[in-house]
Amino acid sequence: MSHAHTSSSPPHIVVVGGGAGGLELATRLGRSLGRKNKARITLIDANMTHIWKPLLHEVAAGSLNSTEDELNYVAQAKWNHFHFQLGRMCGLDRERREIQLEPIADEQGSELIPSRCISYDYLVIAVGSTTNDFNTPGANAHCLFLDTRTQAERFHRRLLNQYMKAHARGVDMTPEKINLAIIGAGATGVELAAELHHAARLLSTYGMEGINPEDLNIHLIEASERVLPALPERISEPVSKILKDLGVRVITGSPVAEITADALILKNGQSIPASLKVWAAGIRGPGFLAELGLSTNRIQQIHVHRTLQSVDDPRIFAFGDCAACPMDDSENSPMVPPRAQAAHQQASLMFKNFKRLLADKPLQAFEYRDYGSLISLSSFSAVGNLMGNLTGNVMLEGKLARMFYVSLYRLHQMALYGVSRTILLMLSDQIGRSTEPRLKLH
Repeated sequence: MSHAHTSSSPPHIVVVGGGAGGLELATRLGRSLGRKNKARITLIDANMTHIWKPLLHEVAAGSLNSTEDELNYVAQAKWNHFHFQLGRMCGLDRERREIQLEPIADEQGSELIPSRCISYDYLVIAVGSTTNDFNTPGANAHCLFLDTRTQAERFHRRLLNQYMKAHARGVDMTPEKINLAIIGAGATGVELAAELHHAARLLSTYGMEGINPEDLNIHLIEASERVLPALPERISEPVSKILKDLGVRVITGSPVAEITADALILKNGQSIPASLKVWAAGIRGPGFLAELGLSTNRIQQIHVHRTLQSVDDPRIFAFGDCAACPMDDSENSPMVPPRAQAAHQQASLMFKNFKRLLADKPLQAFEYRDYGSLISLSSFSAVGNLMGNLTGNVMLEGKLARMFYVSLYRLHQMALYGVSRTILLMLSDQIGRSTEPRLKLH
């Protein structure tokens, strides 16, 4: 399976997608192979900055100011010996070993950078996933999604607009209810519900009269029988209880049949009024993956071997949410779940495997280790289980779980910035927290 690179110039490794996994990989490859000129590393992303995807629900609720937690790709590339190119991949020519990038337009729609091709010796596709609305009638037209920072910020503006409208009615009027529905009670849906309830409490402490926290009606709708269906039941039970205590209306066992401008219609015929609707159920690979000539599954993930090489081409790798990677070598092996910890572990394996590849050693197979799951319920609580050789399987709740949840983000920062800069970032976060409003009010 290995392909030693023979020409005199160092091999060009192109990483498409600057999400958590792709950015970690490009950073680590740059620091080792790029710095020693053993390979040329290029990272391609459609945005200029990176924000950790598990934080998007906090951006949506306004409890995280996205400009403070973002990372600039150009600066990261300069510090870590790799190159950055702004662009969105749209095509692949495996014969010529080139990828095609879409033209880039400015806000007025005129072309800034024409469509262009970038050649590679090894290609890594790490473009993550987008939300899967399962072609539900009305979902695309009436729902907001939380796949990108732009979408999260759009949701935040709409939420604030609803508040301003209610606030303008003043104290004497009957308060206007804001009806909000979240479809999908996986990690994103659950965390968003708690974060929004937290935001509602904060807004009322900032003197937003005319609307009380209880005037924000949050419905959380899940097609399966319980919240967090992908996680163990002993996590979903306490989470469900905390959400109900917060006043979130949890509706399980009822898929959404249709979405209209101001309501959701469930399969059982029930109608739920909602002026703001967020679709947070299901994932699929970005649409262009199905058009590259590589084999994909029904949700557009690229089929890869356990070495993370595409089943069609050993020079092309894919990992994270956009890849369908088997857990073991059996015929009906389950797939690695689309989770941040899987992408992080795969980025580490890819880093080792590129070093092996250039030293002409065989590649290692990916072995997923589930270290448990942590669900953050805003400032109210966190619930999760940690699994590992040292801990066995431990249930965590409350402050301790919250601490571990935050530490996942710190580990991601350490992979990108190194230890000393992460410690400085932690200190500046602490100082900033004491001087800023706890909620982004614009």
